[in-house]
Amino acid sequence: MNVVGLTTSTADRKRRAGQRLIIGLAGTSLNEEERSFIRDAQPGGFILFARNVEEPRQVLELNRELASLLPSDLPPIRCVDQEGGRVQRVKSPATVWPPMRWVGNVGDLAYTREVGRALAREVRALGFDLDFAPDADVDSNPKNPIIGDRAFSADPGRTAAHVAAFVQGMQGAGCIACAKHFPGHGDTATDSHLELPCVEKDPPDLEQVELPPFQAAIDAGVATVMTAHVVYPAWDAEYPATMSPRILNGLLRQKQRFEGVIISDDLEMKAVRGRWPLHEQLSRASSATVDVFLACKDLTLVVDAWESLIRLQEEDKRQEDAAIDGVKRWHRLRERFLVPERAGAEPRPSLSILGSAEHMDLALRARVEGMA
Repeated sequence: MNVVGLTTSTADRKRRAGQRLIIGLAGTSLNEEERSFIRDAQPGGFILFARNVEEPRQVLELNRELASLLPSDLPPIRCVDQEGGRVQRVKSPATVWPPMRWVGNVGDLAYTREVGRALAREVRALGFDLDFAPDADVDSNPKNPIIGDRAFSADPGRTAAHVAAFVQGMQGAGCIACAKHFPGHGDTATDSHLELPCVEKDPPDLEQVELPPFQAAIDAGVATVMTAHVVYPAWDAEYPATMSPRILNGLLRQKQRFEGVIISDDLEMKAVRGRWPLHEQLSRASSATVDVFLACKDLTLVVDAWESLIRLQEEDKRQEDAAIDGVKRWHRLRERFLVPERAGAEPRPSLSILGSAEHMDLALRARVEGMA
């Protein structure tokens, strides 16, 4: 599998910039503007939302078409937010999973592992490679408007144990897992989709509450981590985690020894969009060791981000080095999960697995034993 060139040609810079983007689509099929951009930029991945979903076969065919537009040596990583509970993009006839809080309440790590495996099998049957799950946040603030029952627990140790089990189940079934939102979105009182949250806690409290689930995910081999658009003044009073070298490089890479792919939360979220110029956001995030950027809907923003990532490489050798490092990690992720002889995972299931009796029984157990 070809690693996008390590030379400094304009073509290589463009390909590296494209590979660092996971982009969203406007509807249930591609329009010509999207097709044109995909052929030009060769994005590293795609993400689908409810607006892109009619029914399972249409999702599978859309994912197949997206893969067909990219070179065979640069297969896209096709992504979805399929957590269960209120964050589930593909619903019936797929299994409608309960919130992970209910799964955590069951108190059976083997069960949590099986839920992760079952979710992975359904996601893979739909043509996806990466599920932005599990939520590794600790639900420590009752006023949090965005996390709540998406978290396994309000207890750090309990959350950590279930996060690790879920990651093991999901990745054991061949689906890339993502622990989010580093270093923790559970104690915010505002929604980063709408504004920039700030968590005013001292370092010992942050380290004891927020970090253990992410360390557990890393120890379980999680392949990707998503950043939080949240400010933690104890660590960095000026920039949110997505743009902070102290948090991402200092804590996640060095202290917690995460060597996988760091993915930004969506660049369209109001916590960051318009608060800093896009060029500065991308520059600071790249310096902080973000590898790949999510841009979930607006094609204008996607194009601007691609062009900015090209310019950053032209302007600063350190930015080019960061781009090279990011693309290398993205390729290692492909080799780990998309190359069958290396992945060692079960074959991609057929759509008949969606809503199977086994999976429905798993979902029912959480509703019976774990409903909060």
